[in-house]
Amino acid sequence: MNINISSLHFKTDQKLEAFINEKVEKLAKMHDGIIGAEVTLKLENTDKPENKSAEIRIKIRGNDVMAEKTAKTFEEATDTAVEALKKQLIKVKEKERGN
Repeated sequence: MNINISSLHFKTDQKLEAFINEKVEKLAKMHDGIIGAEVTLKLENTDKPENKSAEIRIKIRGNDVMAEKTAKTFEEATDTAVEALKKQLIKVKEKERGN
């Protein structure tokens, strides 16, 4: 699966990119029609400590699933976004089986 990671207004380190790749790769096991993934990391302009946002779009034949989560760290935001995407992928798979 092709994973494209982009960060707005900052540079990601190798450790963070490896973490994101590892988490997003696991989604490929849930659905065999996944073409690729786009991950966008950004710092929100707020006073709260929860200002790190991860948006993940999974490209699937037919339609895409997407989740955006904000947390104190990019790792935490990625984790929660991946969990949300797992639920969406399960629904997509059930829908495909039903048709």
